Amino acid sequence: MTTLRIGTRGSALALTQTGMVADDLADATGVTTELVTITTDGDRTNEPLSRAGGTGLFTGALRDALLDDRCDLVVHSLKDLPTAPHDRLVVAAIPAREDPRDALCARDGLTLEQLPEGARVGTGSPRRMAQLRAKRPDLEVVDIRGNVDTRLARVAPGDLDAVVLAAAGLRRLGRADVVTEFLDADRWPTAPGQGALAVEVRRGDEHLVRKLDHRETRAAVEAEREVLALLEAGCSAPVGARAVVDAGLLLLSASVYSLDGQTVLTSSHAATWPDDGDPSRDVAARVARELLDAGAAGLTGERP
Repeated sequence: MTTLRIGTRGSALALTQTGMVADDLADATGVTTELVTITTDGDRTNEPLSRAGGTGLFTGALRDALLDDRCDLVVHSLKDLPTAPHDRLVVAAIPAREDPRDALCARDGLTLEQLPEGARVGTGSPRRMAQLRAKRPDLEVVDIRGNVDTRLARVAPGDLDAVVLAAAGLRRLGRADVVTEFLDADRWPTAPGQGALAVEVRRGDEHLVRKLDHRETRAAVEAEREVLALLEAGCSAPVGARAVVDAGLLLLSASVYSLDGQTVLTSSHAATWPDDGDPSRDVAARVARELLDAGAAGLTGERP
């Protein structure tokens, strides 16, 4: 196979991310690539994520295209990908992660602490909404949808005072200059897998993209996503996670929020990495069990 067809959403960010994967794949293997644009359910609706379905909203149509042989691989934002394994597809590569943090983009260069009482802050993420309400209950949190440029354009007099976006997307688009504050990932944990990309193929085709896989990133994001899976929570649930590989350890912490931000449950554990077992699953299981014992299932709306 000398030309690989790569499925992607048609947004500016998705095309940029997929183009980066295509370039890296060409450099690593010498193949030529062709982008195949797919419209997903998430691209067809303006419903808030909490009502639009969440799991698979941005990935289902891409997976269907892969299964129908309309493309040879697809590129997802990993945080959008359901945690349940697929019987015919596999994430064969997770490239090195970009900045996993959330970023505040506010008027007049303001930080989160500097926003005035009653300021209107937009986000489409239930997790970010809960974190904003926990940190600044005096703010008005506004549920918004749209691509990066649409959201940034709403930071204007009479509309929004700020929006919260993923730093990775802004960096990939060359828009990091609009960030007025990067929110510390240890104190403001983000969506499991945020900042990472997933390259998915049909089972048996893993060899096509294996050279793009980054072991440390995979270990970290698999631990974060395993917590989400064990909590039986969807990708739009108010759950934040942070995992890093450092000095021979895989360090994982996760937090579950009530939607009003009034309740926050947090757990942290570490495991040796690499080892002969599965440290990502092991450390995630300990974190998830502690959260479930503390009542996390009631906050996510799911059963343990």
